[in-house]
Amino acid sequence: MANVSTASAHWEDSLENGFGTISAESSQLFTEVPYNFKARLDSQAHITTPEELLGAAHAACFSMAFSLVLGTKGLVPTSVDTTADVTFDVTSDGPAITGIKLTNHSVIPGLSEKDFQEIAQEVKENCPVSKALAGVDITLEATLG
Repeated sequence: MANVSTASAHWEDSLENGFGTISAESSQLFTEVPYNFKARLDSQAHITTPEELLGAAHAACFSMAFSLVLGTKGLVPTSVDTTADVTFDVTSDGPAITGIKLTNHSVIPGLSEKDFQEIAQEVKENCPVSKALAGVDITLEATLG
């Protein structure tokens, strides 16, 4: 059975001067969190962006998918830590997400470095968020500890 997760966004005013709020409707984890366009161009703005939220979703999905694949091989990770750096830039085609760098550090007893790297690449290609973002260049740096 399919599950639908819902989030919402509200926006006021022009792109340059405007502001908005986002809410995680399904979980109610956050409501009316502010966002604006300036934050997309200035990492010092200390306000969330769609890219930050996308990165959180991608990092979480990658970590869960890694655990799933390990489980099919009879392995249980001690920890799977993933960061997603999502790059937003204004290109000749307009504003765009131009790349995502996944950085993973995992502690997995009983797994060789070779097998770890193979699984990490498989997960990068097949986690649901990676699949949804297939048009974006996604790179991976994975270390086994």
